[in-house]
Amino acid sequence: MATCTRTVFKVLSGCQKQLLSTGGPTYTAVFQTAPRNLPIRTFAAVKAQKKDKQEEAKKEVKKEKKLIDDKDRHKPFGKTAWVPVDDVYVKRFYPRTIHSAADTINMLKRFQELDFTPADQPLYIDLKLDMNLEKKKKIDSFVSTVHLLHRFRAEMNKVLVFTEDSGQASVAQENGAAFVGGVELIQPILDDEISADFYVAVPDILPKILPLKNKLRKKFPKSKRGTVSNDISKALELFKTGHEYLVESDCYIRTQIATLDMPSEQIFANLKTILTDVCSHRPTSLGPFIERAIMSSRTSEAVWFRTEGVLPEAGQTDEG
Repeated sequence: MATCTRTVFKVLSGCQKQLLSTGGPTYTAVFQTAPRNLPIRTFAAVKAQKKDKQEEAKKEVKKEKKLIDDKDRHKPFGKTAWVPVDDVYVKRFYPRTIHSAADTINMLKRFQELDFTPADQPLYIDLKLDMNLEKKKKIDSFVSTVHLLHRFRAEMNKVLVFTEDSGQASVAQENGAAFVGGVELIQPILDDEISADFYVAVPDILPKILPLKNKLRKKFPKSKRGTVSNDISKALELFKTGHEYLVESDCYIRTQIATLDMPSEQIFANLKTILTDVCSHRPTSLGPFIERAIMSSRTSEAVWFRTEGVLPEAGQTDEG
């Protein structure tokens, strides 16, 4: 065994000497890995920097829409003319016609006569509000109840009064409350045995009727809506005959104001009452609150109208 080992060592030594003499590569050991040609970097890597989102937002310059003043032009920008010459024309080639509130009511009455539609159909308004305040603040969506001068519903609203005081309960019954009671009304309301259009409560009983909050939702008594009060008779006077409207989709009000068969003067009076109440939810110093106003009946087309002739000037102009 030792002889074989010496023989192999002599053979390997002879091969190494032969390779060195011929100028080939030198191997110091039998098992040696081949050299690698690694790339050489001649520049320093740039350290990734985290950009602050707030700084990027400040640097970004928003492109403001250029407002085009058409007052001194012979025709509106992108339109054919200010007023169409013919009776029949393509609407998109002319600016939208915005009528006065009185003319709008008369137009809708005329549409009903020409279309032979029911005369007692409801009349609606659709308002778009500017909910912005100072310093990027906005007005929260609100619900309001107003007393219209001319009612368009024959039946009275059902009002339920929550109170545990016997004196207040008797006052509520005398003023026409549909239901009066305390915590004993909770279960019948949850079981849909009792329902009402408005729910009025005295402040002391509010913590006891909290189980009804998910059931009643927007109808749950709140001080902002005027449904939490110790003056039961005043609350019943408003809510029995009151008309409720609310802000939907952040800035829109869609509500009925009358029926088409009512006299134009009564429709105009109801419209004025609702618009005045709407504008009371924002300071007049911030400018016009109503951006767009539309009136329509159930079967007619929508007609745009101006609110300047309905509201007082102080509610639409900025004094400063």
